Amino acid sequence: MFEDDAIARAILNPERLHRADEVATAAPRKPGLYGWYFDVIPAGIDATDCHRRDAWTLLYCGISPKKPPTNGRPPSRSHVHQRLRTHFGGNAAGSTLRLTLGCLLEAKIGTILRRVGTTGRLTFTNPGEQLLDQWLHAHAQVTWVEHPAPWEAEQALLASGMPLPLNIDGNPCAALKAPLSNLRSAAKRRAEGLPLISDSGGPRRAPRLVCG
Repeated sequence: MFEDDAIARAILNPERLHRADEVATAAPRKPGLYGWYFDVIPAGIDATDCHRRDAWTLLYCGISPKKPPTNGRPPSRSHVHQRLRTHFGGNAAGSTLRLTLGCLLEAKIGTILRRVGTTGRLTFTNPGEQLLDQWLHAHAQVTWVEHPAPWEAEQALLASGMPLPLNIDGNPCAALKAPLSNLRSAAKRRAEGLPLISDSGGPRRAPRLVCG
């Protein structure tokens, strides 16, 4: 499935999956590829053919850093540890995974995309981001593998034909990515039509686990 069997084993058959509260100490400060497993499938996502590990379903893979730019700009210095912490506890403006999940979960947990602050960045105004933190802490676990050029590993994964319904960029399956792209675009258009609001981000307390 992958060109590199070690990567396949690390993502598809990891020794263990890691909870959000383990990322700070366990995730490497190195380039790599990571996989996101969920025990709850958001409404609107078809996970019928997705890879499973016990009760957990692989829905998304990501990388850090992204592929170096070709326009002369310096490459990203991000790494797996930093990126996973952004996904678990950042906001929709800095995490495409959070943006996608928040749009999918809006009716269930109340994540409303809005333009906030002086720049009009798009986030789920609190308590939306906090509610998404709670949902991720309750229902998501991750695995990772270090790789010096993770964009190459990601490309091989997406080209393998494995369904990754939460991936949009680079996903060759239009049937998976088109509905998500449309959903996010609609949420952004609605946000653009609403007044700009002030939002400090609010206190981000340790998430209380939620069910459902």
